[in-house]
Amino acid sequence: MTTAPATSNVPVTILSGFLGAGKTTLLNHILTNQQGVKTAVLVNEFGEIGIDNDLVVTTDEDMVELSNGCICCSINDELMEAVERVMERPEPLDYIVVETTGLADPLPVAMTFLGSELRDQTRLDSIITLIDAENFDEVVLETEVGRAQVIYGDILLLNKCDLVSEERLEAVEQKLRDVKNDARILRSVKGDVPLALLLSVGLFESDKVSAPADDPSLNHSDDEHSHHEHSHGHSHHHDHGHDHGHHHDHSHHHDHSHGDHADHQAIEGFTSVSFQSDGPFSLRKFQNFLDNQMPQEVFRAKGILWFNESERRHVFHLAGKRFSIDDTDWTGDRKNQLVLIGRDIDHKTLRKQLQACVAPDAGKGFS
Repeated sequence: MTTAPATSNVPVTILSGFLGAGKTTLLNHILTNQQGVKTAVLVNEFGEIGIDNDLVVTTDEDMVELSNGCICCSINDELMEAVERVMERPEPLDYIVVETTGLADPLPVAMTFLGSELRDQTRLDSIITLIDAENFDEVVLETEVGRAQVIYGDILLLNKCDLVSEERLEAVEQKLRDVKNDARILRSVKGDVPLALLLSVGLFESDKVSAPADDPSLNHSDDEHSHHEHSHGHSHHHDHGHDHGHHHDHSHHHDHSHGDHADHQAIEGFTSVSFQSDGPFSLRKFQNFLDNQMPQEVFRAKGILWFNESERRHVFHLAGKRFSIDDTDWTGDRKNQLVLIGRDIDHKTLRKQLQACVAPDAGKGFS
């Protein structure tokens, strides 16, 4: 087992959503379906989660340890203190999930990770907002918090879809797009969606973790994407937005959005596409792919990128519309490895678009 260096940053997912949207059910889904992934779930009242008794190993006043390596920690005081408490444990964490209260704006929670010393230990992976398909209405959107939860959600998880008609679902989705026209909307029943779409565990994180190819909830048509990248390198966390060329901010870790993508998704039909190239990408062409060509059906992507313009190894993560590219050092042969997960993806077109990003003048990017 490869041990990640101390500079490896633990990915963080923030779960947002109005009261009764199903955050607790989704947390249960995450906790009971992790295989070999040490996840810490931070919640305001973990007693309400109702974790299966056979999973619970030990408990103390503000922490529950599970037999699958996950822990559940109560946010009694400050969020930062709770994060530090789980990070101080001797066993390294693979993932942190933070559940906000139903009446919380997710942005201040996100800024706890982006704008504090926690940015040296963690990286904000995604903000997932649960929407109650049955009870969501204009009143929620008229509240400052409800509107913020929709706007800042990288993925909007439309939950309880079994309780309403297709017409109702389409009406709710339209209301969400009126507020956020490029919304990534997933449909779910009882929060049951493939975890590879919600958490960036798996590929390129650690050899302790199964690749998305091993997720039985994903229907794969590609079979060559079982690569694992074990070197975490020394990441400086340069996250790139629309102007993400060669501008690097060494003092902060910022996540920005890219492109316009919108479509509703059902649980069935998810596939993953893997792409490899022995030649480097052109940075400009890959930026254009992210900003203008990334299919609306893609919800999650991750990989190791090699750019013609850079000597560095780049670790790429995308969740919803948020993406990050972090610089590290190469430890082996240089190549591009990329996996994209989504529903009803046109594999042939996607491969063609990615192949078009490969630089024709490979190796000439340095003087």
